[in-house]
Amino acid sequence: MVPIFGTRTGKRARSAFSPAPMPLPEPAISVVSLVKSYGSRPVLHEVNLTVAAGERVALTGPSGSGKSTLLNCIGGVDRPDTGEIRLFGRRIDTLDTAGLDRLRREQVGTIFQFFHLLPTLTAAENIELPLQLLDLPAKARAQRVADLLTRVGLAGRADALPGELSGGEQQRVAIARALAHRPALLLADEPTGNLDSTNGARVLALLRELTEEHGAALVLVTHSEEAAAICHRRVRLRDGRIVETEGTEHAL
Repeated sequence: MVPIFGTRTGKRARSAFSPAPMPLPEPAISVVSLVKSYGSRPVLHEVNLTVAAGERVALTGPSGSGKSTLLNCIGGVDRPDTGEIRLFGRRIDTLDTAGLDRLRREQVGTIFQFFHLLPTLTAAENIELPLQLLDLPAKARAQRVADLLTRVGLAGRADALPGELSGGEQQRVAIARALAHRPALLLADEPTGNLDSTNGARVLALLRELTEEHGAALVLVTHSEEAAAICHRRVRLRDGRIVETEGTEHAL
């Protein structure tokens, strides 16, 4: 008779009662064979990229290499010509406009180089806007906005309009707005490109701290060595192709 926990050769066998191996977590982003052109001009050529939940990845490379186009495709702003894009296991390149809008409202936050704050809204109102789209109660919205303003060091600037804020303050408001709905994925396009070195360093420290706190994945387009340094990996593009990857995929 063969022992329950062994074989006749003495080798250990897995019991029928042993737990099955834990499944690997779904990647935050999975890009497969992505191709994108604008008119007759090819921009991305068979790009493949996987980003784990909680991982920070810098997209680097010269101007015109396809970094921002790849970011826009991942965020559902641009649609690829061919290939697949999945966010948290859900294919987005085939979603209709309403489906994409819902996905971005619920799971994706975006930080722009030029801030894109609404000039007639105060700092607090700009941060609150994505929460209104989620129909959160007013009291919950106000509490979350107050907490975020404190976290980004702008508790005393809640009522200031964007034109009354410095560039560094505007970018911190933009970060708070992008994180207000607690997205699982944060996309940033040159978030320090219009900031001086002091404000740039503060914004990068804030991005690192808040993504680690919330476990959000971050994909960052940058020319900045300092910005790339907060990431687990650097993915370099040239002429619409990934030509180099530095660092290892974030282990969860």
